[in-house]
Amino acid sequence: MSTDNLLSLKDDMVAFIEGHGLRRLPGYVTEDIPSILWEGKGNPDAWKDFVEMAKHVGAPFVTFSEMTMEREELDALIEEAGEMNFPDEEATELVEAKWLRKYAGMLGYIQLGFVYQGLVFLHETTTEWYERFQTLLEDIEAFQDIVIDDAHSQDEEEE
Repeated sequence: MSTDNLLSLKDDMVAFIEGHGLRRLPGYVTEDIPSILWEGKGNPDAWKDFVEMAKHVGAPFVTFSEMTMEREELDALIEEAGEMNFPDEEATELVEAKWLRKYAGMLGYIQLGFVYQGLVFLHETTTEWYERFQTLLEDIEAFQDIVIDDAHSQDEEEE
């Protein structure tokens, strides 16, 4: 299995979930929902234990969400990184965003979840490049927030 593209893992997950008689509910569980993250680091098959736990507790379905690196999203990120660092073409954020181009169209993140006694249990599988992409997104958003906050502060001072 390629660690850069989770597509074959996704196929295995779908077959395993359905093989256990569980349904898949297409849905992403956001950070604002109380949840418990399954700890399976170092065990590439931890997701199987997670699905078996969902079946064991009688969950009728498993939520299933995936994220693929879309070229349009990446192009927008490269543009934002370029604007943020203009005219520095060697800026870390811009170099990192351009490096991510080779992953366009690849599946980089899968989230499985089930509900039990009012809590959502989650299992996340991610690639290293997708984690770097998320960090870069957060860095650029944080920079934009600083610029916007600074602009608002200047507007308030002028009033």
